[in-house]
Formats: sequence, C-alpha cells, structure tokens
Amino acid sequence: MHMDRRPSIFSVLLVAVLLAVFGGGERASAQCPGDVIPSGNVDGVDLSAVLGAWGSDGSGAYNTDVNGDGVVGGADLTALLASWGPCVPSVPAWATLLEAAPNPNVVTSASLRQAITATGLAWRVKDTATQIEMMLIPPGTFNMGCSASQWYGCNSDENPVHQVTLPNAFYLGRYEVTQAQWQASMGSNPSSFQSASAEVPLAQVPQRPVEQVSWNTIQGFLSQTGMRLPTEAEWEYAYRAGTTTAFHGYTGQLSGTNDDNLLGNIAWFNSQGGFQTRVVGGKLGNGFGLHDMSGNVWEWVNDWYGSNYYPTSPLVNPQGPSSGSSRVLRGGNWYDYSDICRASNRFNFNPGFSFNGVGFRVARTP
Repeated sequence: MHMDRRPSIFSVLLVAVLLAVFGGGERASAQCPGDVIPSGNVDGVDLSAVLGAWGSDGSGAYNTDVNGDGVVGGADLTALLASWGPCVPSVPAWATLLEAAPNPNVVTSASLRQAITATGLAWRVKDTATQIEMMLIPPGTFNMGCSASQWYGCNSDENPVHQVTLPNAFYLGRYEVTQAQWQASMGSNPSSFQSASAEVPLAQVPQRPVEQVSWNTIQGFLSQTGMRLPTEAEWEYAYRAGTTTAFHGYTGQLSGTNDDNLLGNIAWFNSQGGFQTRVVGGKLGNGFGLHDMSGNVWEWVNDWYGSNYYPTSPLVNPQGPSSGSSRVLRGGNWYDYSDICRASNRFNFNPGFSFNGVGFRVARTP
C-alpha cells in the first residue's frame, strides 16, 4: 500500500511556530536560498512550494530543491525553516547600505522588484570611498536596438533589434558623476560649467555633472576608485528598466513613451535645459531609480564602437568589438534634440575627445 511520505501540515506548522518563538538560529543567508518564490521573505508561500514539489527533482518553475541534492525532501524543509523570516541581503565590502529592499514607489514593477530581491544583494548602496550612490541592476533579458519616437526614426547602427541576456547583476550610479565627486578623487575639476547661473546657484554647482572628460581621462578615475564603465548593453538595459519605448518610464508614464513632447519630464535637453548642465537628479527617474539617463551630459560606456556590430553581437553579455577607433556614448546631452536622447540612439567619439556635453556614469561589480 502506497504511503504519502511528505510531512503532515501539523508537523510543519509546529516547527514553524517553534522557530517563530525560539528563533531559527541565523536568519536567512545573504543569498536567501529558502526564498523559493522570491519576495524578500522566507514564509508560507515558499513552504507551500516545497511541499507541492515533494519527491521531485525540484526542476519546476521555481528552485524548490533548496539544498541542491537533487530531490525535494526533508533536508530542503529543514533548510527552508532554518532561514524562516526576512532575507538579509548581501552588502558589498566596498559599500555602505542605504536601503536593503527595492522601494515599490521607485521600482514600481513587481517583476523587477522580484528580480532584484532574487539576487540576494542590497538594492541601494553608497560607495563608501567616493560617496557615489548606486542602484542594483539585476540579471535579465531584453530587446536591444531601434526604438523610434513619434518624431524621429532610428539610425542604421541601431538595427537589427536583437535579444540580449545579461547574466550577472551589477551596480550602476544613480546619477552621473558630479564635479564634486571628480574633484574629491582627482584633485581638480576640468568642467566648463563651474559658474553659477540663474537656474543653478553657486552652492549647487558642485552637483552639476563633471564634463570635459575624455574616455582616456576617465580611466584614471576608475583605477583610483575601483569603478568601471558600464558596457553599452548594460547601459541600454538599465535605461529601459523593462520598457520598450523611445524614452523610459517615469511616474505617471510607467510604461515609457514615444512622445517627444514628454521628454522634458526625464531630461534636460536643448533649449528646455537652458543650454547648460543642471544639478543631477533634477528630473524624474526610471524604473530602476536612475536619473538623467537622457540628457544633461553624454555618458561614455566601455565599448569600442562598431556601426555593423549588432548583426554579429553575442546574445549573452556583449562587450562590443574587440578593437576600434572610437568609443560609444549614450543618452544625449543638454544641447541635443530629442532624437539623440532615445533609448537606442548610439553616438561615438575618439577616446581622447572631451567636450562640455560629455560626462559619465559609473558601474561596479558586486
């Protein structure tokens, strides 16, 4: 006669109650393996998933084989109950924690919040040495390339649209690197916009983005701080934050927009910005909590530029051509029109080029 060998619900609840009363030892680990259905908590939902997959190999939609021994059983139940409660995210050694879990008022997409939580890494941190605020960008897959706006089509180097997978989480600066942050690390300020204006009082000038920095010059800042530039694929994935439109989403337009008339909600550009850089973070952020991804200053990325790179680009973690004569910039600047500020627009300059509309945003590997 067949006997159901999964634990009775009474015994499971008894253990859960005992853990709640007397504690389960250490709380959930940094990677939170008991959080089978990622939510930031190990709870009854995860317990139900494990019980539902009892006796299987755990290869369903969620990884119910918590301990990785090839079968869902008592060892997985023990591991899950031992980590019962809130997950404790991992904070990189170089960082100071600001917020552990994604704020739903900033990361409004439930699927993006789940992806961030599933990494086991803290959502919002500050690089301790430079005080640069950084947001966690989770692994994911997206369509990279042409996103036309209502007024402008795409350039040939934005095609074909192709699926890209980024397998690893990374941190990206919430804002463009500021004049103050550059000065603190490098001891000087190369920027053109160092004076006050009617729109930017003197006390706020240090919070303008640093500009007049070439790709080559930036390498010294990166070496000194342990930072890096994002790849072109990382940059576009982070810009889009789950959207597929010409311009990323924001409060009131969460799915993004193709309407050039609405770009002013997220970007300082052309006459709308008064033909100058502005204090970082002055416009609405995207679905990852990133600001000024369009406008203010162009942002150098790490890749060499290739006008015909997309047709042969790797589908997983593309790094750009192996060589070239110019490096890629993204996002447009205070002088540009809306066509240059689109999610998929690509620009390029010699790596020694500097200009008062060119800056950068840093990335860091956890």
